[in-house]
Amino acid sequence: MSGHGRFITLEGGEGAGKSTLLAGLREHLEGRGVDLLLTREPGGTALGEAVRAIVLDPTRHELCAESELLLMFASRAQLVRETIAPALAAGQWVLCDRYVDASYAYQGGGRGQPAERIAALEQWACAGLKSDLTLLLDLPVTTGRARAAGRGAADRIEVEADGFFERVRATYRARAAAEPQRFRVIDASQSPEAVLRDAIAATAHLFGATS
Repeated sequence: MSGHGRFITLEGGEGAGKSTLLAGLREHLEGRGVDLLLTREPGGTALGEAVRAIVLDPTRHELCAESELLLMFASRAQLVRETIAPALAAGQWVLCDRYVDASYAYQGGGRGQPAERIAALEQWACAGLKSDLTLLLDLPVTTGRARAAGRGAADRIEVEADGFFERVRATYRARAAAEPQRFRVIDASQSPEAVLRDAIAATAHLFGATS
């Protein structure tokens, strides 16, 4: 990790409640005096937001799995170099809505892109930058999709079938099991208050690690 900042990422499937948790975590961390930068993937930079518009556009039926994967990492490479790494080096904490684990879950588990290919792109595009803590909001696919259904028109990812999202969830859970020191899995079927309470508890050790 760069500098003295801390890097927290938030992951989860559709309807997991990431936006609600991000707002609550932001209030908590800033309340503890943390100089916090909030960002998202894909996005977070002018280039990244342009990529986001392409990747989520439901009319872009021509976008193949390989192109989607490369676009995600193009956005990520820019975000790391332009935003995340400089913030961490300056001592800021960074809270990011999705990061590399999302590509393993969505482009890997969901789209079938090989994990080795994603790992090679990660090494190149992310310059070795890993999160200090990844909060995985986990809940059944049917529950998450029912929640997401009330949010308006579906984007290019949200229109996928349940099987796609089952593979996404399984990949997330497998990654969490493989890296228990980095991941904290939170039961996202709980109330928003309970989810926030669990997330706050999961961040506690980061304060003792600051210098």
